[in-house]
Amino acid sequence: MSSFLATAPDDPPDRHAWTAARELAVLCDLAPLSVLSFAGADAEPFLQGQLSNDVKRLASGQWQATTFNSPKGRVLANFLLWREGDGYGALIPQDVADPVRKRLSMYVLRSKVTVTDVSPSWVRYGLAGPASKAILDAHFGGAPAMQTVTEAGGARMLGLGAERWVILTPVAEAKSTETALSRHAAPTAFGLWQWLAIRAGEPMITAATQDQFVLQAVNLDALNGVSFDKGCYTGQEIIARTQYLGRLKERLFGWHARIASVEPGSKLYSHVFGEQSCGMVVNAAPGPDDGVDLLAVVQIAAVEAGDVRIGSLQGPLLEPTALPYPVPQPSAPPRRLA
Repeated sequence: MSSFLATAPDDPPDRHAWTAARELAVLCDLAPLSVLSFAGADAEPFLQGQLSNDVKRLASGQWQATTFNSPKGRVLANFLLWREGDGYGALIPQDVADPVRKRLSMYVLRSKVTVTDVSPSWVRYGLAGPASKAILDAHFGGAPAMQTVTEAGGARMLGLGAERWVILTPVAEAKSTETALSRHAAPTAFGLWQWLAIRAGEPMITAATQDQFVLQAVNLDALNGVSFDKGCYTGQEIIARTQYLGRLKERLFGWHARIASVEPGSKLYSHVFGEQSCGMVVNAAPGPDDGVDLLAVVQIAAVEAGDVRIGSLQGPLLEPTALPYPVPQPSAPPRRLA
């Protein structure tokens, strides 16, 4: 964990951090995210056959959202992937990084590729807020545009959009980088970064929600996390069938709950579905106002009824919040010919 933090990664930010995020800049600890490296002559064809997005179209200096799925088409992890020399780097939630590394390694067989957790070599930060670009311009000589990756002085920077940047700093340079950035950005824990991702409508699959959803259910089709014309990859048949032959009945939506906390994986209920669960919390973080903001996959019928509750039919009622992109509408399944 970065030395500037005096709080645990899941502690709520203080009011100073919220003000800085809105008006200036915050420097968030990203220690709960890991960095994986894919190296070797076969790294590209190997990843092309395992991940949902088109690795062959990923140019140097760019990143893409992607997923690794089970053979049944359920998301085991979603992460950012970028080219790293002749190989690739990935930023992935820490609690799924090692299981994903081990599972991907099982598919290597005779391919010339290694899958390594290189997190100990990097200190991970998130910089966010209206003043962030000016801070990066001053310290690194520039800030990457959205969906691009730049290198400066050994550090890697990823532009996420919505005034957010990821900074990967070599351990030897972390202290000086941290000192310089924290002069202009309020240091805070991971919880605020989670909240920013929630407000951006960007889900993060963790151990609590692994193997639960097809990628369309968590809106990763709307977030450009899949290519439907790249060919085969693990889980592709189910994902393609959902896209072209099915009628998706659940989607990821934004919500606010007037409660102290809620855990990922918590079940949701609606009188539309009786005692049967109608959804699941994917991510949650304390908000600047009283309560918790969250992303949850919910049956569309329950959303339309305006009745979605946490934990039970008598649980707290969720209040919908807008996502910054349109949620794809369900399409009617194709008509069968007689």
